[in-house]
Amino acid sequence: MHVVTGTSRVRLHPLRTRRDGSDWIVGRVETGEFVAFPDIGKRVIELLAEGRPVDGVAERLTAETGTDVDVADFVAALMGVGFVAEIDGRPTGDDGRESPSLPWLKPRHVRWTLRPGVRAGLVALILCGLAALAVRPEIMPSPSVMAWSRFGTVSLLTQIAITWSLVMLHELAHLCTARAAGVPGRITLGSRLQFLVVQTDVSGVWGEEKHVRMTVYLAGMTLDAAIAAAGFVLLCVVPPGGGVHTALSIVVLTQIDAMSFQLLIFMRTDLYFVAQDLAGCRNLYGDGVAYGRFLIGRLTGRGGVSPLARFSRRERSAVRLYTLLLVLGTAVCLAVAGTIVIPALAAIALPAFATLLNGGDAPAVVDAAIVVAVLAGVQGLWVRTWWRRHGPKVRRWSASAAALLSGAVRGG
Repeated sequence: MHVVTGTSRVRLHPLRTRRDGSDWIVGRVETGEFVAFPDIGKRVIELLAEGRPVDGVAERLTAETGTDVDVADFVAALMGVGFVAEIDGRPTGDDGRESPSLPWLKPRHVRWTLRPGVRAGLVALILCGLAALAVRPEIMPSPSVMAWSRFGTVSLLTQIAITWSLVMLHELAHLCTARAAGVPGRITLGSRLQFLVVQTDVSGVWGEEKHVRMTVYLAGMTLDAAIAAAGFVLLCVVPPGGGVHTALSIVVLTQIDAMSFQLLIFMRTDLYFVAQDLAGCRNLYGDGVAYGRFLIGRLTGRGGVSPLARFSRRERSAVRLYTLLLVLGTAVCLAVAGTIVIPALAAIALPAFATLLNGGDAPAVVDAAIVVAVLAGVQGLWVRTWWRRHGPKVRRWSASAAALLSGAVRGG
């Protein structure tokens, strides 16, 4: 336990600072933790960083602004978000950093990804692809190409290999552009409703200027579009019917599907972060959830202050619109999962299970085993990532429900 006294001196971790409207965004790039402070809060941080004791900072602030600030409480708040490295020479403990992905990748290796010429080249390639499609619309692949082999498992495994390769390229685009800006970045598995996703944590980029943030947010989609565009151009010259033409067709369709997924901004996709930034909001998803709960509470007769009361008019409008998208989008996704996705998976899995249980010729058994292994592996990964995120909350709810039930039984 670190006690902050009037004579305490504080050493802060390296912090990134930028102006955001009337506030200052201050945070640690390596942890991605950023907080908005008013001018006086930023000034407290500057004075603490100079090595002044807590009482000395308070006296200086009073002399400069005429305002009395409880600097000790402010330091405690900074400790709560992991900004304080030492107090009176004693480390505060775990610094909250997680190992970045590809730590050997240095900013100097990928600084070229932020150059305007690279963006211009990718845009030119995308335009060429669109022009090729406009001139020869027949090159648009048919979805039936996904089942290119008479063996379903061969088509399935081919699709998995291509999809995961393209997904990793998408995430590497985020990682490289973030690393070029000095942000570590970390690639992990995650879940979005019923979807298993690969995600790159680039929250440390929040301290950068807007053009850098936008480049990092859109890097994955830009690369997806460029790969699809290159596929369209090559489909104009590669003879149809061959293996190369089939592979290009699968790549193009996979990229179109990937870019379509990014439109689901109610699930915090890449375009969600773009929309959040353009709207001037700092936690659009969290604010949307809070406002949705407030509306439900009001409908059920519970009072309370609207969570939008502290926002500007522009932010209130953005949160209201996002809350509508959040509710409708979540409902539609869950409805699709219940009426289409789960029945489709059952239609694939049940015959495979039946073959394994009842037997059959060797190719059919191998095919069924691969189908079951792939489906079980994907769903198992989803369950694992979902539980890692929501497990503690579920345990708390279960403990509360058990306590209420136990109290009711004793009372009865």
